[in-house]
Amino acid sequence: MKTSRRNFFHTLGTGAAGLGMATPLTLSSCTSATVEGEADEDGQIIFIGDDIAIANTEYGKVRGFIHRDIYNFLGIPYGADTSGKNRFMPPQKPEPWTEIYPAVYWPNAAPQLLDNFYANRYLAFTDYWHYDDVSENCLGINVWTPGYNDQTKRPVMLWIHGGGFTSGNSIEHPEYHGENLSRRGNIVFCSLNHRLGPLGFANLAGVGGEKYAASGNVGMLDIVAALEWIRDNISHFGGDPDNVTIMGQSGGGAKVCTLAAMPSAKGLFHKAVALSGTSLNAADKDYSEKLGAYILKEAGLSAAQVDKLQEMPWRDYYALANSARRTLQQEMNVSGFRGGFGPVADGVTIPQEPYFSGELSSDLPMIFCSTFHERSPSSFDSSLENITLDEAKELAGTMRGFGTSLADKGSQVIEAYAKSFPDAKPIEILSMAISNRQNTIRTIEAKSMQQAPAYLAWFGWKTPMFDGRLRAFHTMDIAFWYYNTDVQISHTGGGSRPRKLAATMSDSLVQFMKTGSPNGGGLPEWPRYTSELGETMVLDDVSEVQNDPDREARKSL
Repeated sequence: MKTSRRNFFHTLGTGAAGLGMATPLTLSSCTSATVEGEADEDGQIIFIGDDIAIANTEYGKVRGFIHRDIYNFLGIPYGADTSGKNRFMPPQKPEPWTEIYPAVYWPNAAPQLLDNFYANRYLAFTDYWHYDDVSENCLGINVWTPGYNDQTKRPVMLWIHGGGFTSGNSIEHPEYHGENLSRRGNIVFCSLNHRLGPLGFANLAGVGGEKYAASGNVGMLDIVAALEWIRDNISHFGGDPDNVTIMGQSGGGAKVCTLAAMPSAKGLFHKAVALSGTSLNAADKDYSEKLGAYILKEAGLSAAQVDKLQEMPWRDYYALANSARRTLQQEMNVSGFRGGFGPVADGVTIPQEPYFSGELSSDLPMIFCSTFHERSPSSFDSSLENITLDEAKELAGTMRGFGTSLADKGSQVIEAYAKSFPDAKPIEILSMAISNRQNTIRTIEAKSMQQAPAYLAWFGWKTPMFDGRLRAFHTMDIAFWYYNTDVQISHTGGGSRPRKLAATMSDSLVQFMKTGSPNGGGLPEWPRYTSELGETMVLDDVSEVQNDPDREARKSL
């Protein structure tokens, strides 16, 4: 899996405010918003009241609101509070309610460490993060829909946020907002929060026995529970439970791949998209159980006292869990995802075989996409913008990208990328080398051996922000897929240029949601990926299909 964007040098991101482009709303007596006439930005655009946006769920009624002709239902509980006796346990159903639930604000973010979160003010400007309450009562889902109870079965999107397996939330960046794609594609858009880090992925099975058998994967089981909620409830919101697409970026992309390998998720989704984050294996069972034992040791508890971990404040537990992680990583000389908290191949929730190697996901159409410059070293450091090729070689040996360091192969890799991309500046060569597609290609190679088609994209559109130094960076493409380039304006700059590409990308995504193929949405004809040719849709102001343009460069890695 590729590394978390936030914990990665704090150099890349997303941003800006606003809720996008839309036409005005005319309310009628039915439960489907209607649009009439020309846009009137001086008229009322948001509506909430006793008889507006009331929907049913199997647990009780919810009240949302209407914004620019789209129904918003935010923070609906899909699971119970995960604190106390529910900590480390598989998600439980929420308690039914009798009063109408106010689904008008985001769910709590899962517990995570936010110290010095906004310390880099340029990054805070660019990413425009949204965080509010952080608590273990975090199992909530957001729904945007053009109409409900209107005898319409719309395709359903479930967005799964990034941040590795340790951070993030469903509306962390404005580009995660589902309103514009819901409107443009006539689809139902959902997003969710789920458990993260040592509360979502601490494997205590080795010390706690059968009671804690699922503890190493409860964060993923939360997502399965959200998919079950969609199966059982989304028809109340105008969605089709038999046509669900899951989509995630960075850590969210790895979660998408992991869900494809989970028997309990089979049949709950039907298409998948992984952006700038993939995975072919979960963490090693023995290592994860050893980490669980180190947590207990750090807490000064015996195996018979493991339940006491459920009683302590989550911040205290986080401190000792992370201390145990650091100790074990040093002893075992491991780092990153494999040495931390993430899904574990326990043989039950996640079978031991590599992802995409069996029949479980063979019928699942997928899109994979990464960006040219997942990390752009000169983003907030203009002194690096005009380095020489020799300086790029030197930096490549010490600078971490998305993956392991190039180390002593840095010079060789830079030369190979410079040969494959002779028109690129040395800083761009460095960026592409440390942002290489190796993990994405490895994953789609495995997926392409299965029956259902896999499609590959490489996003190269360069933002003008920060004098163009951000380039096509990590998370950049999300706003385009979701038609939010005028929402995430500190990302794109806004305006017609990014909007034009966003139109074709978002329309192609909707086509994929409907048919399992992205063709027909305005991009050039997009062939399925094959190992022989490496067909790649290069996304830019002028998009085109190229056959594995960096194949020779990747051989140097």
